[in-house]
Amino acid sequence: MDGGLWRSTQIMRVLHCPTAVGGHPQALAKMERAAGLDSRSVVFGDPAFGYVADEVVRRGGWRFLVAEWRRWSLLREACRDYDVVHFNFGSSLTPHPDRLLFQKRSALLRGLKRVYNLYAARVELRDLPVLRKAGRVIAVTWQGDDARQWDYCREHFRFTHATEVEPEYRRREQDEGIRKRIAVWDRYADIIYALNPDLMHVLPARTRFFPYAQPDIREWSFVGVETGTDRPLRIVHAPSNALVKGTRYIEAALEVLRGEGFSFSYTRVEGMPQREARKIYESADLLIDQLLCGWYGGLSAELMALGKPVVCYLRDEDLGYLPGGMSGDVPVIRADPESVTAVLREVLGRSREWLAERGRRGRAYVERWHAPELIVGTVKADYEAALAKRRAERAAGGGR
Repeated sequence: MDGGLWRSTQIMRVLHCPTAVGGHPQALAKMERAAGLDSRSVVFGDPAFGYVADEVVRRGGWRFLVAEWRRWSLLREACRDYDVVHFNFGSSLTPHPDRLLFQKRSALLRGLKRVYNLYAARVELRDLPVLRKAGRVIAVTWQGDDARQWDYCREHFRFTHATEVEPEYRRREQDEGIRKRIAVWDRYADIIYALNPDLMHVLPARTRFFPYAQPDIREWSFVGVETGTDRPLRIVHAPSNALVKGTRYIEAALEVLRGEGFSFSYTRVEGMPQREARKIYESADLLIDQLLCGWYGGLSAELMALGKPVVCYLRDEDLGYLPGGMSGDVPVIRADPESVTAVLREVLGRSREWLAERGRRGRAYVERWHAPELIVGTVKADYEAALAKRRAERAAGGGR
């Protein structure tokens, strides 16, 4: 490579790191490889829910020394061998001082944690100017609570999980820290994406909304809703965090409806590998996702791919950030903490054929808006445009 910068006659090399949140970066790397890019995902810490990365750097307990060595060696590789470094969850290769490293099992480990966090605070995001100077294209995808600020949510949103979680979940100084991190990313990143439209309120104006790369619809075949049966409706809910998802409102509504004589089964899926959970989803008739965040999650996209109807809260003021036509296509059944009982009462009173039709609309939606060719086409074009700009800057002796 000429100075490490990609040319159109060469295969573009892309590094995705450092987390597996939602499986999005790993799915995106896989899609990019299928499109001819040389893409690789590296994760620091064991991926949750069975997501698979190309390399996992384990860092628990005393292994943190090996993980730190790998962290800095990967930065050298990124500067030398890659054209694009695509970060996710607002994190770079450098350590994050808010991410816990040790369990508080001894005074020694507590002391090491304090030392580590002092070190992390000094080096956090310092790799961005290094990558910039090396001519790498920097992309970042914000995914949720990495960008959300509780003070903004409480002031501007009627329904938000910022009013539901424990005070320890997010402190005031953490909101300030997030704003400072966003400013640093805005200075150095060539490309900024957001997977949730509510994040667009607090991210730089040049941020682009981006659909989930998970699921890959080629691997999630249509199942649909069973219509030739009179068995009770199967309802599922899978909260990664019950307070964030509004689980108490969902389960309270279901109790009311059960008391009114409605017949259904309810399964709460938690702490289960994706392969096992998928079997439950494939046999389900309805997913209730979340009632507070304002947008559907990756799980909803998976269930829509299976042809299952989804109940979820969509915040009207966020929908203007979606690309043209997308907001009108979203087929989820909308509910919030105040309306969920009435919405579910109506859904439970509907025919199975109606639910099956909503499921088919969901499948058509993900085929259009979560299609691999659409997602990869977008990021590849963005990578190429950023690389062309970087070449022009270096030729002119400029750059940020």
